[in-house]
Order: sequence, then structure tokens, then C-alpha cells
Amino acid sequence: MKIKPLSDHILIEPIEKEEKTKTGILLPETAEKERPEQGKVIAVGPGKKTKDGKYIPLDIKVGQKVLFKKYGPDEIKIDDKEYLIAQEEDILAIIE
Repeated sequence: MKIKPLSDHILIEPIEKEEKTKTGILLPETAEKERPEQGKVIAVGPGKKTKDGKYIPLDIKVGQKVLFKKYGPDEIKIDDKEYLIAQEEDILAIIE
């Protein structure tokens, strides 16, 4: 299934943190997991629409890794895979 976000929305594939403590202990899957804050951009919308109908393009591009607000994006499930949809204002930084 192909998803094309609308407006200034961005489809993100979350990157899970490594489940290991600083001392090297692996945490079991039953341990409480926090929501990821990093992800890879899968698709972007055309941009924010101005009052006169023109689009302001997004600074985010497909394939970039981004840092986003922990609880800003909405969770969605497509073909048994979890994704996040965020607005451009939820993106805090591009990871280079």
C-alpha cells in the first residue's frame, strides 16, 4: 500500500532504541518500552497551504532521519507495520 501524506504531514518509520543499558545488560522484551523519538522519513506531503492557495514546501525530505517530539506524532498501522504521522512542527531536528 502506498501512502501520500496531505498538507504538511510526514510519514515516519520509527527507529527503536537498542534495548541495552549503559553497562551492557540486554533488557528483555517484557520491560516497559518508551515511545521512540527518532525515525526515518518514508513520505512527505506537498507542504503547508497559504491563504492564497500556494504551498510552502517542507524542509524535510524522504530518506532523512529525524528527531521528533515524543508524543507529537499519531500512531498508525499499515500492513501490520507501525508508522507515525507527524506535522512539520513536530519535527525537532534532522539527524545527519
